[in-house]
Amino acid sequence: MAGFDTAGVASVEAADSGDNAAQLDAERFAAWVAAGRAGEMEYLKRRDEQGVLLRSGVQVAMPWARSVIVCALNYNAAGPLSIDNAPSDSGWIARYVWSGQAPVDDIKTTDELLPTDYHDQLLGRLRQVEAAVRQRFPCETRCYVDTGPLVERAMAAKAGVGWIGKNTCVINQQLGSWLLLGVVVTSIPVAAHAEVQGAEFQIAADRCGSCTRCIDACPTDALVAPYQMDASRCIAYLTIEKKGVIAEELREPMGRQVFGCDICQDVCPWNRRAPIAANEGMLARPQMVNPALEWLAGMDAAEFKRWFKGSPVERTRRKRLLRNVAIAMGNSGEQRFAAHLEAWTSAEDPVLAEAAEWALKRMNGS
Repeated sequence: MAGFDTAGVASVEAADSGDNAAQLDAERFAAWVAAGRAGEMEYLKRRDEQGVLLRSGVQVAMPWARSVIVCALNYNAAGPLSIDNAPSDSGWIARYVWSGQAPVDDIKTTDELLPTDYHDQLLGRLRQVEAAVRQRFPCETRCYVDTGPLVERAMAAKAGVGWIGKNTCVINQQLGSWLLLGVVVTSIPVAAHAEVQGAEFQIAADRCGSCTRCIDACPTDALVAPYQMDASRCIAYLTIEKKGVIAEELREPMGRQVFGCDICQDVCPWNRRAPIAANEGMLARPQMVNPALEWLAGMDAAEFKRWFKGSPVERTRRKRLLRNVAIAMGNSGEQRFAAHLEAWTSAEDPVLAEAAEWALKRMNGS
């Protein structure tokens, strides 16, 4: 109905309800935050008036919640992987940002695609699911795409959408891990959801086995152990969420990543046969695949807005993207980037200026 690739339903239990799994999830999340692994993502650290972490359990923020409908959308696009050979003067933008939609119905070329934000794509589809549920069962509901006080992947695993892999991504046996998650929180007990057609109820078995390719491939050692992510070291966090200066020891391992990182998913065996997405609004814009660093560096505010308005990159903002581009230029070893970097050493943004100085030293081997 709403065009999702798979969906499932999970019951909601409070951490103090006697449910051991709910208690364990709450304890693990609290320990993860206490260890500083959330970095500067303050929204993950929000607490209620009693000091309980909002994301430690769905009922902390929504006491009325009894179940969660988890919906997943495949965003895999036909194109190279970040680990494939690529021009030395190119950067990498995470696969989920490639998406675009046609400005007109009779589009003839992908050059005409407009940028899209997966939040909007998923939320529109979730509203359809929500409307259908409320029509059948009078209830209270909330729709969320990355913005709700809950951990979507934990709910996805409980709902049978997939298992949480050693790279901490949700992996579906048929679809792989190129999945965007959205949830509808409801006040309906799980038993009432038995009438919802197409929803999975069986928890997916962990099929990672003895494989550690994701852990071995992570350049910054963000995967500190199987199923354990130190987000403060993750390249996706560093290039998207991290404000200000990036620690020097993490810059060289960042390589050419300028927005997000797909490495741990690119090496995952379950993604070898992942189907290509055919969802409306999720077409790949070719300009986002291995983009030229010089092109990104030369964008003024108007050009940045043209290419990224309405996309996830817009939230990171141009100055943070340029910081990442400077680091990628330094890692490229391409001397022709020296002029760009020299100019940036006098930039008004001290973070960009510092990154450019580092990049020049890196380029010159000093």
